[in-house]
Amino acid sequence: MIPGYVLGNFLVYSVINAFTPGPGNILALNTVTNYGYKKGKPLFWGIFTGYYIVQIICAVFVYGVSTFLPDSLGIMKYVGAAYILWLAIHIAVSRPPAGNTEKSASFAKGFFLQFVNVKIYLFGMTALTGYITDYSTSLWTLLLFELIIATIGTIATMTWIGMGVLIQKVYQKHFRVINIVLSITLLECVYSILK
Repeated sequence: MIPGYVLGNFLVYSVINAFTPGPGNILALNTVTNYGYKKGKPLFWGIFTGYYIVQIICAVFVYGVSTFLPDSLGIMKYVGAAYILWLAIHIAVSRPPAGNTEKSASFAKGFFLQFVNVKIYLFGMTALTGYITDYSTSLWTLLLFELIIATIGTIATMTWIGMGVLIQKVYQKHFRVINIVLSITLLECVYSILK
């Protein structure tokens, strides 16, 4: 049985980690400010779906594939950093769509982001190994806690989307400054991955 204080610490860690700026949250915010909620929905669903699948992968890794984990994380670290860097550049140079464009963000873009988002891999595995595995290494327990993490992460991303809806008109006027701030935040994510 996992003690209550350990569960409390797990939840605090999960909420703080999920709500801090990360590639998924920043991409969601940028997408909703550029395209609006309706056109951004496919990307948001991709982010959410990818988040759950990555957390399930983390549970399986922690459960039994720990010998493979260091090699895959080493590769994912650089692939993830490169993708996030590309995303930062893309956001920095993007501008709001002119007029009534039919362009929308894709499910695949949001989904793929989560598979190279090193932050959520490290988040999931750190949460399990730091709070849960001392009390249980059952696959079902690990899966349960990773699904809790993914749910908290989804709520956090929805919060970032809501902020984007609220600032959409401001964004239209000040998109360059906002995009630069978002890009710099993503560059900090790249730096923290590679340091």
